[in-house]
Formats: sequence, structure tokens, C-alpha cells
Amino acid sequence: MQILLANPRGFCAGVNMAIECLDEAIAMFGPQIFVYHEIVHNKYVVERFTKQGVKFVDQVSDVPEGSILLFSAHGISPEIRQQSKARNLQTIDATCPLVTKVHLEAIRYAKAGYHIILIGHAGHDEVIGTMGEAPASITLVETPEEIAALAFGPTDKLAYLTQTTLSVEEAGRVIKALRGRWPHIECPPKEDICYATTNRQEAVTLLAPRADIILVLGSQNSSNSKRLMEIGLSLNKPSYLIDGAHELEAEWFHGAQTVLVTAGASAPEVVVQDCIDYLVERFSATVELVTTREEHVSFPLPKELRQLKVVKASH
Repeated sequence: MQILLANPRGFCAGVNMAIECLDEAIAMFGPQIFVYHEIVHNKYVVERFTKQGVKFVDQVSDVPEGSILLFSAHGISPEIRQQSKARNLQTIDATCPLVTKVHLEAIRYAKAGYHIILIGHAGHDEVIGTMGEAPASITLVETPEEIAALAFGPTDKLAYLTQTTLSVEEAGRVIKALRGRWPHIECPPKEDICYATTNRQEAVTLLAPRADIILVLGSQNSSNSKRLMEIGLSLNKPSYLIDGAHELEAEWFHGAQTVLVTAGASAPEVVVQDCIDYLVERFSATVELVTTREEHVSFPLPKELRQLKVVKASH
């Protein structure tokens, strides 16, 4: 058996920053820290922090007054900031800068009198946060079919934004339908879909023809990981989205000579290595690392954390 190990795979710069942020906060203040929603959508990562004593909450009201609350990589709405302020919480914002970019675009378009069509998945943390920036000015759509039902006229001021973790192809179909109906629709100068999402999708698309089966490391609630599996399935390859080696089933590999292994942007490298170890031990697999694109992006830790560090050091 041969393993094609896709590169790039796994953690993106935003996930790296959010996890480093929480690690730093624990080192500075101990594990009595609260996080609004999952820090990133990955079971392994969330369990690692839970074991250390970090508490993940879905309501700001669950955080004791005066505590430290860290906002996850997916971003939050202004309402959550206000609730945190009202409870006198020390907040650290670990929102991915690429998500913040979409929030700022939503605010800018809404202030300029545009109605925004947000392409994304209902209920996703990122979408909830973005819509919260200008709820009266944003309509969410998921599919090209939904465009026909929109009631905007030919002269309405319209703009579109996208969730950062969508499939490039999926978003492209919706954008095509929007442009077909409203050729004048505006969009940001630089697209919203994250570089890491695009690069991981590109790697699967390029390498899938060489593979008999595709393994995607990532959690079921991870939007970008799910897209990688869907790309594999769309190319008629058996594709599985798994959290780790414990979910592998030997019969999947019956007759498979080449296995493509990749990981979503929130999946840690340790779970990838566990799967490779399983395939090496079970099937005497050899590994070929295939790099389709280089990545050199990194984001600094949020300023609140740097400031808290300085305050702590001076005490």
C-alpha cells in the first residue's frame, strides 16, 4: 500500500493562532478559563483543553462575573461582546483575522446602504457572528436554487460575502447565480474563502485521481473538513471523514493500493500520524509526501493577550 500524504494539510494560521492563544492564557492564568463555543471545530483539540480544566460555554451567562472569556476562532456578534462587557469579563479575542475581514466588510456594506447576501451554512458559528454585525441588512443563502426566491429588484444595492470555509466550487455556483440575476452585485476586492481552505481543497482535487480511497482527518462539525470529504466523493472516490485512527475500519482498505491522507484546517497533526502508523503497521504502507502548494502565513497573538501579559509581568 502507498500513502499519498497531502501537503498542505491540517492547521491553518488562524487555528494555530487560536490554539496558541488558549495555551498562552492557561500558562499565564491557569486553566480556569472559559471559551465561547469550541475554540476550533475539532473533537481532539476540545477534549485536550477540557482535560486541562478549560470550560467551553454556549451562553455568556454561564461565565461567572469577572472571569476570563476567550472568543473562538470563528468570531462572534457585537451582542456577545456587549453581554461580556455587562458581566465584567476579561475577554481575549482569538477570532481568525480572515473572519474579522468578513465582519468588517459586512459593516462597511451595511453602512453604505447595501443589502448583503451571505453565502454560507445556516447555524455555523462563523455565519451567526457575521450576521450579527448587521442583522437587518444580511440575507443568508446556501444554494443557487435559493437565489430565485430572493425578492430584490434590478436596481437594489446588493453585495455578497462568503463564509471563509466553503468549497470554492460550491460558492462559485451560488455567485454565478447571483451575477446572472443581478449583474451589478458588488463583492470585496479579495475573496473571502480562506487561503488554507482553498489550498487543502486544491490538494485533494489534484491528488484524488491517484488514490483508491481518501481519508480526511477532521470532526463532523468542521465545515472545511466536510468539504474535503465531499470533493473526494464528487470525484467518485470512497472518502471518509474521521476524528482519528480509532474510527478506521479494515474493510475500507480491501483492494486499495493507494490511500490519500489529508486533514482539515482544524485537525492536529497527531491524529494524522496515528492514522499513518495504523496503515504502516496493518498494511506495510509506505508514505509519499506530495506538496501541491507552499504556505507561509502566520498571525500574531491578539493584542489583549499581549497587554494582559505586560500587566501580569508588572505585578
